[in-house]
Amino acid sequence: MRILFAEDDRQLLTSLSRGLREASYAVDEAATGPQALALALANDYDAIILDVLLPGKNGKVVCRAIRERGNRVPILMLTALDGVEQRIAGLDAGADDYLTKPFDFGELLARLRALTRRRGEVVTSPLVVGDLVIDTLRHAVRRNRRDIALTAKEFAFLLHLAQHAGRVVSRAELMAHVWEDTSNTFSNIIDVYASRLRRKIDDGEKVALLTTLRGSGFRLEAPSPRPASRPPRKRAARRRE
Repeated sequence: MRILFAEDDRQLLTSLSRGLREASYAVDEAATGPQALALALANDYDAIILDVLLPGKNGKVVCRAIRERGNRVPILMLTALDGVEQRIAGLDAGADDYLTKPFDFGELLARLRALTRRRGEVVTSPLVVGDLVIDTLRHAVRRNRRDIALTAKEFAFLLHLAQHAGRVVSRAELMAHVWEDTSNTFSNIIDVYASRLRRKIDDGEKVALLTTLRGSGFRLEAPSPRPASRPPRKRAARRRE
């Protein structure tokens, strides 16, 4: 899942971005209002975190400009000003939620999950594909009574595929939402991670869930159950005249 985080406090921006990446988010950073607006209009984000007091254009101005373009991306605003008027102004500008500094990092993650869940981007935990179970809150993966240990990036890769289970996910989409990169779609890093995921998820199993479609992308899909075979119908005995 790819988010934009705009914050002018460089130390806070760096530390929170690190935590978000460890929580399997792909993060684009902005330190000014104009930079945040340019990124928001150029890329497809799953959520945006906007500090109110951004230089150049404040967060409310940026938020309003995003909404005026018809972009409905979930926006969480951050502020050090704990006044009702400030919260109202932010919500009136088009923000979906408000978080006052200082805040607990766990609350930030919870707010992000709530915002994306409302948009339909996140499925309520656990996420199930066949016999593969993904706990999106604990970042735990299990298949057929077997716990599967994944790195943060492997989990983000798998989660994006699972959220779009059954359809082909292109390399460009994965680069944008998992690797924070929209230009390097020919990198073999995706194939490396796909190979690692396939070993961890499918090796030793009777049915493979992760498929590579050459030239198209990747698909995570549970096989359709085979229809039960019907017993042969008995022929009625012919009556002898």
